Amino acid sequence: MNKWKGKSKGTVLGYRIFVWCIRNIGIRSSYGVLYFVAAYYSLFQKKSNQYILYYFQKRLNYGYWKSKASIFKSYFTFGKVLIDKTAISAGLREKYTYEFDGIENLRNLLAAKKGGVLISAHIGNFEIAEHFFADIDFDCQINLVTTDQEVTVIKEYLERVAVKKSNIKFIYVKEDMSHIFDINQALSNNELICFTGDRYFEGSKYLEAELLGKSAKFPAGPFLIASRLGVPVVYVYVMKEDNLHYHLYARVAQNIKNRDSQGLLQSYVRNLETMVKKYPLQWFNYFDFWDDVD
Repeated sequence: MNKWKGKSKGTVLGYRIFVWCIRNIGIRSSYGVLYFVAAYYSLFQKKSNQYILYYFQKRLNYGYWKSKASIFKSYFTFGKVLIDKTAISAGLREKYTYEFDGIENLRNLLAAKKGGVLISAHIGNFEIAEHFFADIDFDCQINLVTTDQEVTVIKEYLERVAVKKSNIKFIYVKEDMSHIFDINQALSNNELICFTGDRYFEGSKYLEAELLGKSAKFPAGPFLIASRLGVPVVYVYVMKEDNLHYHLYARVAQNIKNRDSQGLLQSYVRNLETMVKKYPLQWFNYFDFWDDVD
């Protein structure tokens, strides 16, 4: 069974090509390169294609040919998101427009001076969220809680080409649970803690909830921790739209009881499902998410 391993696919060479194209032929022209990339993945990534075909056909109830076409569109959209992230980091932020939907929820969260928890997903382009915050004088440190298993050479390369260094700090999950102290310290400084809630890797604790009509496994950590901290929880997504435009959504988790991790997960899944249905091509989980593909 092909489960998520804690790492994302990609190479430094691929990002170097993106940077060269962006600098020499522009952002929109760079998208043209993706037709070949998306076609390659659609033809030769058999396992990933099998899983995403299941997502479109069985969970979103698309017809067969619409599902096949959506596989290509999904890879193409993912490539555009990566190009946008690279372009914005490389100093082309002014080429994009930004729309804020629920930003008052984030302002209220910080005004309470208790810090707060953001929960996002591998949908859209959350990694550019800090560039939204710069537009509204959102002077706050964001701490992204993550495993130390991503491809660090890609991170290092993107940091080298970035015109403005990222303001996001990383809190790495440790076996001795010492990351809990880092989280509490950040909250005491009225900082934001951000989790992604839609991927777990085998061997870690998980909770189960129904997404798109079928039960799936979610990482337990974000929901166990967030439900015990006693601070506001906000679901945040940054979604790509047409014409180099991005839309930020921020929604407060409602009626969540203290230490009710399952209740928080259920609330999150309901919110995530609305976003997945609205932006079906931007949910980038290319593995056997529902444990249901032979």
